[in-house]
Amino acid sequence: MINDIKKDAKDRMVKSVEATQTQMSKVRTGRAHPSLLDSIMVSYYGVDTPLKQVGNVTTEDSRTLAVTVFDKSMIQAVEKAIMASDLGLNPNSAGTMIRIPLPPLTEERRRDLVKVVRAEAEHGRVAVRNIRRDANSDIKALEKEKEISEDDARRGEDDIQKLTDQYVKQIDAILADKEKELMEV
Repeated sequence: MINDIKKDAKDRMVKSVEATQTQMSKVRTGRAHPSLLDSIMVSYYGVDTPLKQVGNVTTEDSRTLAVTVFDKSMIQAVEKAIMASDLGLNPNSAGTMIRIPLPPLTEERRRDLVKVVRAEAEHGRVAVRNIRRDANSDIKALEKEKEISEDDARRGEDDIQKLTDQYVKQIDAILADKEKELMEV
């Protein structure tokens, strides 16, 4: 029973770390990366569709993204969706190709992005701690029902704490890498 609780907690903590990593990858650094546009939704015949289903996103160079739209009639909608996003990008279209130059980040903007990344990391840590709380309350419930001994409950809580520490360290490592990436010019 305790092993099931530990396995469930571990699976959920892994998902929390992956979600944190995904959220941080959306924060723009100085370099162009196709995942920057993953969150953009395009109105495709009245239905909001992810950009990568409407066109192919590639990097031309370190400061330019290129979107090749599958349907020529969608170029205007794709441009509009990119401009409406909170990324601050200005697309230029040429035929079926849309080029998106990424402006260099100012020092002030880099510091703002570091704050955003730190907030995302804190959300990830809170999620991991909430999973720990849930797992510990499940263990306490088993102990209360006399299904496990007090020693087993203590051991289970210690194992859950070790898992929590491990995944919080992973989130901190992801944060450190992202901060370093953001601050390099």
